[in-house]
Amino acid sequence: MTEQMGTTSPGEALSGAGRDVVTLRLPAAGAYLSVLRTATASLASRLDFTIDDIEDLRIAVDEACAMLLTKAVPGADLECSFELTGDTIAVAVTVMTLDGQEPSRDTFAWTVLTALAGEVDSAVDAENRVTLSLRKRRGEFPDEIPAGS
Repeated sequence: MTEQMGTTSPGEALSGAGRDVVTLRLPAAGAYLSVLRTATASLASRLDFTIDDIEDLRIAVDEACAMLLTKAVPGADLECSFELTGDTIAVAVTVMTLDGQEPSRDTFAWTVLTALAGEVDSAVDAENRVTLSLRKRRGEFPDEIPAGS
């Protein structure tokens, strides 16, 4: 596990000038996902996310990992990187896959990820490593209806 923490004052962190990055590398097996769920909750709480937002993010990270684990090369590691900047947490989950195919964006699982995390993207590199990226902002309510509507 690695952790890189910027040295910032609270004002800098809120302005986006500072950032914290935490990277976890675990065996690509479902038995280890509880570690990522716990880390997700802990890091989101550092940004003062609400309990509901923390739970949404925990579920989103779990779902992203589940999507990738089904495609993982046996014996591979799952890498999860968290970047905390001001009021935003970005999570990137990466694993070496057998087929190098990004998850389909027209599935129920993708819809769930988008609803829970806000922004979701995927990418694949030349070595068949697939990455799912999630980004959630504190206080972001994508389905909120504006007042007076």
